[in-house]
Amino acid sequence: MLALVLMALSGFIIIMTETLPAGLLPQLSAEFQVSDGTAGQLITVYALGTIVAAIPTITMTRGVSRKPLLVVGLLGFFVANTLTAVAPTLTIALVVRFVAGAFSGLIWGMLAGYARRIVPPEHAGRALAIAMAGTPIALSVGTPLGAWLGSVVGWRWSFTAVSILTVLVVVLVLACVPNAAGQRSGTRLSIGRVFVIPGVALILGVVFTWMLAHNLMYTYIAPYLAGAGVDLRPDLALFVFGIAALVGIWVTGLFVDRSLRALVIVGTATFVVAGALLLFVSASLPATLVAIVLWGIAFGGAATQLQTAIGDAAGESADVANAMLTTAFNVAIFGGGAVGALLVDGSGPENLPTGMIALSAVALLLVILGSRKAFPRHTAR
Repeated sequence: MLALVLMALSGFIIIMTETLPAGLLPQLSAEFQVSDGTAGQLITVYALGTIVAAIPTITMTRGVSRKPLLVVGLLGFFVANTLTAVAPTLTIALVVRFVAGAFSGLIWGMLAGYARRIVPPEHAGRALAIAMAGTPIALSVGTPLGAWLGSVVGWRWSFTAVSILTVLVVVLVLACVPNAAGQRSGTRLSIGRVFVIPGVALILGVVFTWMLAHNLMYTYIAPYLAGAGVDLRPDLALFVFGIAALVGIWVTGLFVDRSLRALVIVGTATFVVAGALLLFVSASLPATLVAIVLWGIAFGGAATQLQTAIGDAAGESADVANAMLTTAFNVAIFGGGAVGALLVDGSGPENLPTGMIALSAVALLLVILGSRKAFPRHTAR
């Protein structure tokens, strides 16, 4: 359990590093004398680093023992956040953030498989739920706390605080987390052969469509709420979303090892329902809150469910498959920003739920079609 909690803390550090600039944009733009949009590229280049590095780094390190690899990845975050904290120019900060994104691709690509390997197979899904809990905690508590710290003592101290936490986690990982061997050379498949393993491509399709539906709304929640005229501040909405996501992680941990298919079907269908509420009763505060809670619960368990599914489908090639999943996640983040911008600037933010509904419905259909290999009716571990 302690090892899994430390993996969750590793995920917390990754998400904190990724999202911290979002809560510090006014300070960052003032410090570097640029617009908020330009300062926001600190998030974009991080995602780009993840997209570029996830598959190559995992492919090159498949034979490396997992514990040393996790430590190296965490030390990469320590260096990146420390350099960001002392960066004299935006250009240097952008370069460092790209490198941080690369280390994110490395850790996310191996963390799920690592968590599954240190527990009995029948508890693999629950172990993954614990290891992934750092994500919603970072979104609901960590990023707002970092933004508050930045407003009190300056944005550089927010990144310094993450570096200090990273050092503590590295020490505890070295002392408390068991090692796991890398993949044997004789079982390593090429990227192309992993992609065509039955079920893998379909799961990646679900990842992209489901997470694109999420990022459409999540990225532009502020203009949506303003356009809907509902009396709800974006920070409060995201806090409610984060707490609901923790509930989703807990529910997933209870049922993922025996009811994975049902969880994913319910999760994607819940996105459709939440989108419908946001579309048709957007002016109602109670309806909006219900939609956000449903959305948060469904999203909270999504990463664990999808990583479990792709791990089951890919078998010994799970790390490479998870690197593909990480890439699909981050492409969806890019897509959410781009497609959402077209909707917001074109037809208006009130139409964002339409995209959420349509994409979630496609994801739901793919899950239903994947009853044999991607999301089988009965999973044997």
